[in-house]
Order: sequence, then structure tokens, then C-alpha cells
Amino acid sequence: VRDALNSALDEEMKRDEKVFLLGEEVAQYDGAYKVSRGLLDKYGDQRVIDTPITESGFAGLAVGAAMAGLKPISIDQVINSAAKSFYMSGGLVKVPIVFRGPNGAAAGVAAQHSQCFAAWYGHCPGLKVVSPFSSEDCRGLLKAAIRDPNPVVVLENELMYGTAFPVSDEAMSEDFVVEIGKCKVERSGKHVTLVSHSKPVGQCLEAAEQLATEGIDCEVINLRSIRPLDIETIEKSVMKTNHLVSVEGGWPMFGVGSEICAQIMEGPAFDYLDAPAIRVTGADIPMPYAQVLEDGALPGVQDIILSVKKTLHI
Repeated sequence: VRDALNSALDEEMKRDEKVFLLGEEVAQYDGAYKVSRGLLDKYGDQRVIDTPITESGFAGLAVGAAMAGLKPISIDQVINSAAKSFYMSGGLVKVPIVFRGPNGAAAGVAAQHSQCFAAWYGHCPGLKVVSPFSSEDCRGLLKAAIRDPNPVVVLENELMYGTAFPVSDEAMSEDFVVEIGKCKVERSGKHVTLVSHSKPVGQCLEAAEQLATEGIDCEVINLRSIRPLDIETIEKSVMKTNHLVSVEGGWPMFGVGSEICAQIMEGPAFDYLDAPAIRVTGADIPMPYAQVLEDGALPGVQDIILSVKKTLHI
């Protein structure tokens, strides 16, 4: 995943000289997770720029640079400046800026470094929000985000930078992009639809493997894009399976799963449901520090399995 993100940044900076990267420790330290490794040496300190830990000043610079025709890759001042400038200018000012960085619970870092921002940013009109799972997702979505004329938030999972995935030759092409706003069906099934994004997609796939040994056939959908949300693919799946379980690492209140359930209820797939949709989420608490409590606060494979059996009345 780390290498997929690094190669996407490298190729897009090579492709377009207006693309530049700024953020905390992205230059001389190669990024806290080494996602920007080698980019300073290759592109110089005018395009790979370290900033202070207090980012309000450089974020304003980033948004201003985007309005001036440059394409920064940064994170901050997302809601009031980047998301609204196109609307407030009557469509005259585009803001081609990417806000990328780690998202979701890490490990052993307690409450202030363990939260998912998908619902926060997904709530805001004017933004596009993507949440990749695999190396292919990371590479294709980041490249698509950098090429997009709109502000895009790329939520990378903090625990997955060192995770390896098989990658096709197609995904390694410099022209490869993943369309923003489209889900990916990771596994086809007929009994229940599992919808997730980021790291929990892997948990859904693992749960599906275990449930298959009991004769339960799960369809697993990787959202990839939070906003826009590909509700059509989810509806099509629910119309086939007649059951829905959403899975996310974030809090339950006003979450991504809540929005999916609401749109399913309001749309044509509702009449196809044979049981209420179920949400699997993180606990509705700040993240504890103790590992045993941290484990209990995050959704796991067994939580998904129990929820599937509940909706199937097994």
C-alpha cells in the first residue's frame, strides 16, 4: 500500500509539473509512513515542502495555490475554503487540491489518534471523499484524485501502509486510474450483502470465507468512494441478496453505514429487504488506550459473522 501511494504521487508529479506536495515531515523525513520516500531528491524542495505541525498557515497557502492553477497535495482547511470556493465563485474558481493522510484507528495511540473521518468529510457538499482498501485502490484513487479539478479527500488507513496485495499489470500502468464514485464488488454472493470501506473490507472478506463453510454466501462490496456514494451498486446487490450489513471502523452516530441504510430505505431496494439492515461499527466512545479495551472498541470478524446470522435469523 505504501509503495502504491508513493508510485501514484511520483507518476502524477512527473506527468504534471503543477503538482506539488506539502505537509508535516513529507520532505526530509520522507513522510511519517514513508509514503513520500525519494520525492524530495527527485523533485526538489520547491515541489516537496515540509511544513510546521500547526498547519493553518500552510493550508491557506495550499488552497490559494490551488486557486492559482497549481495542484497541491495537502490536508487542512477542507470545509470552508476548498469545498465552497467553486460554488461561491459561481463556478469560476476551481480548487484542484488533494487532502491525503492516515485515517481510522491506529494501534495503542488512544483517543486523539484513533478516529475515522469518512463521515465528517462525506457530510460536506463540494468535496469528493475516497477511502481505499487495497494497493490497487490506493494507486488508482490517488491518481484520479490528483487529476480531478475538484477538492478530493483521500483517507488512507494508518494500519495498512505495510500490507501487501497482488496488483495486476493494468494497475501498474501510468495511465491507470480508479473512477471516483464507483464501488467494487470484491466477492459475489446470494444470501447477504456486506458493504464496507478501507480496512474493514478485509474483515468482511474474512468473515465471508468463514461463513461460506456454513453454507452462507456473502456478497462483499468495497465502497472505495464515500462521496459520491455509488448507491446504485448497493441497491442492485440488495435486490439480489435481500439482506444488508454495513461495516465501518467509525462511530455509529451519523456514520457512513447510517447514510447507506437511509438511502436503501428511501429507494427501490427497500421492498426487497427480508430483514432490517444492520450496522457494524466502532463503539460509541473515545478510543481507550489499553489494548484489551481497544480491541473491544473496534469491529471484528466475529461481530460481522454474528450480524450476518442475525439478519438471516440463523
